[in-house]
Amino acid sequence: MTEGPPDPPALQTPPAPQSPPTPPTQVFVDHRELLFSIVYNMLGSVADTDDVLQETWLSWAGRNDSPDARPIESPRAYLVRIAVNKALARKDLISRRRETYFGPWLPEPLVTADEADSDRSDSVSMALMVVLETLTPLERTVFVLHEVFGYAHTETAGILGRSPAAVRQLAHRAREHVQARRPRYRPDPQIWRQVTERFMAANAGGDLEALLEILAEDVTLWADGGGKAPAAGRQLVHGREKVARLLATRSGRGLPDARIQYRRVNGDPSALLFSGDSLFAVLVLELAPETDEVSSIYIVTNPEKLARID
Repeated sequence: MTEGPPDPPALQTPPAPQSPPTPPTQVFVDHRELLFSIVYNMLGSVADTDDVLQETWLSWAGRNDSPDARPIESPRAYLVRIAVNKALARKDLISRRRETYFGPWLPEPLVTADEADSDRSDSVSMALMVVLETLTPLERTVFVLHEVFGYAHTETAGILGRSPAAVRQLAHRAREHVQARRPRYRPDPQIWRQVTERFMAANAGGDLEALLEILAEDVTLWADGGGKAPAAGRQLVHGREKVARLLATRSGRGLPDARIQYRRVNGDPSALLFSGDSLFAVLVLELAPETDEVSSIYIVTNPEKLARID
């Protein structure tokens, strides 16, 4: 029996072309916003955050330049772990600076346009940032990673080199502390803006009666000048009468060419005060639940904390 011609070889699908790995610089750039948000919420300082990100970049670049380095399975997880631990190390330096800081301390404001989305998941209000300052560095880190960025406690344990049980305990303490110091309440943004405008008008005119109507009975004034700009002294000011009279008295010392720009600070409706083209104050109000009276006033005049605001 004569054999027929051999069957043609089966067609094989060529392998899909492999995409070249993303260069390390682009990987870092792609994750920079996330890293900035996490570290800023841990430290409350834009300048220190920038320094930590620079250190993180150097560590990342050095790791990728090593000829015998193994591929990194999750660059995001690697970068977050490096940035978080470098931020924790830097917290000691910040704490030492705070020991000699003149007067009340407030976080460095993060300013965006007024129309920006105020409900960004990584926006931590000025009021909450102040409460976070009362946590231990580890409690604050766990709170930020879990409550703000949605990290599971097992993920946070890997970042910090702690057991999941230890991280859960830190998270429990932090959450209880925050809830005790600051009830969960977010005013309607329009009402917030209207109250801010009313407050600014009353303050600019030294209108004591109008200020008394706007302020809550237990209002607190935080004024951070850092000893480098006018503020309300070295202590917090408590109580409607004291705060209103202090504001009304100081209103006459305003600059003749002062103007107000309404934008968002840490995601919340706020006011920026300019003299000509120079920013000299950022003001954020916290409103009381139910009444929407002003329960806290945060004023930053320290020029070092305003220098990076466009």
